[in-house]
Amino acid sequence: MKVIVCGAGQVGTTIARHLSSEGMDVTVVDLDEEQVRRVDEGYDVRGVVGHGSHPGTLAGAGARDADLLIAVTRSDEVNMVACQVAYSLFGVKRRIARLRHAGYLAQDRRGLYAAEHLPIDVIISPELQVAEGIGHRLRTPGAFDMAPMAGNRVKLLGIHVDTAGCAVVGQTVASLNASGAQRAMSIVALVRAGRCFVPTSDDRLELGDDVYVIARTDQVATVMAAFGHKEKVARSVVIVGGGNVGIHLADNLRKTSRGMTIRIIEQDRARAEVIARELGDGVIVLQGDALDRDLLSEARIGAAETIVAVTNDDETNIFVSVLAKQAGCKRAITLVNKRSYEALIPTLGIDAVVSPSAVTISTVLRHVRRGTISALHTLREDFGEVIEAEVTDQSRLLSGPLGHVGLPPGMRIGAVVRDGEAFIPDDETRLQQGDQIIALVTYSYLKYAEALLGGGGRAR
Repeated sequence: MKVIVCGAGQVGTTIARHLSSEGMDVTVVDLDEEQVRRVDEGYDVRGVVGHGSHPGTLAGAGARDADLLIAVTRSDEVNMVACQVAYSLFGVKRRIARLRHAGYLAQDRRGLYAAEHLPIDVIISPELQVAEGIGHRLRTPGAFDMAPMAGNRVKLLGIHVDTAGCAVVGQTVASLNASGAQRAMSIVALVRAGRCFVPTSDDRLELGDDVYVIARTDQVATVMAAFGHKEKVARSVVIVGGGNVGIHLADNLRKTSRGMTIRIIEQDRARAEVIARELGDGVIVLQGDALDRDLLSEARIGAAETIVAVTNDDETNIFVSVLAKQAGCKRAITLVNKRSYEALIPTLGIDAVVSPSAVTISTVLRHVRRGTISALHTLREDFGEVIEAEVTDQSRLLSGPLGHVGLPPGMRIGAVVRDGEAFIPDDETRLQQGDQIIALVTYSYLKYAEALLGGGGRAR
């Protein structure tokens, strides 16, 4: 498969690296010569310097033979035109574009992006997806990560083991997976001392671990309680940053969480006035610098249950989260773009980190995986992902019980959906054609896992 990636920023570079590691022929296009040089020298990809929407640049990148174009530059307009040129002049089969502006996104419902108008097959909207992901976290307090899967029949939960004396500390993974009502959960990954790994059945949980769990949706409260988390859903939220993420989140919470007090802090006066008009009486908008302690006090940050820091500046998000926690705010959800801050976050008391690039990468990869894979959620960009896939008649997973089909050490099947019902499998479970599986797969075993799944070539 031949892929052109327009944009050599963090998202484009990471996508290119992932696809190249899977044996695809990848070319990255960017105006920044230094960025292109780093990509060209650092990964097994080809770099081309030029404007991503210019016909000559795309021709030089091999668009005549390309199967897929992924446009993730910083400009919506460049991304849209790149898709148009790729389709009209070179016949590129599939086109994916990242769009941020709400005005462009609103036109999707009116058919603007159909082939006869502006041919974009998949639109990625990081701000909308980040806001949705934060909403999921707010509805599952105590989890630092949460993603509904299989039509919300199961949930992927990231849980801190941070309560001394809670029931799970010292227990083996095998005993925890086997316990609970009707096998409520499956532990698929552990993060310990900064290292992420797939645990064996004999590994014991330790205080300070971060655990990734796949749980039946009807058992989430039971699972969270077992880990010592009995937090209530927040009724008072302060959102710092009135950009696209902040306004989408506030609007979603206003519509879905009755009785919740929502305050937004926005530094730009004109933007604050726009937000106040758009959101109306259901949201309190405060204008000023969120790092000003007096303004935080006016926002009643000490009484708030959650602060959500989603400005365009990582440092502002981190510092305002720390100030809020010091003032008595119970929980901080913080948007961070730079991976270099990843190791620092746990030491600051921040409860959950949201990465826009990880959200975008998950969405892109979902559309270039094998045809049987319908969804995925990235767990740390260098570790692996949780996938949702259908078991076809070609799958080697049908050859016997799960304990005997040769699952690699980097793959864990955490849940199965059969006839609309979800259950947690064990080594004696036999899969059936048509089952949906939710599984963790590390990147080092991704090809092996795809071979086990079978089901033909790449996604449409």
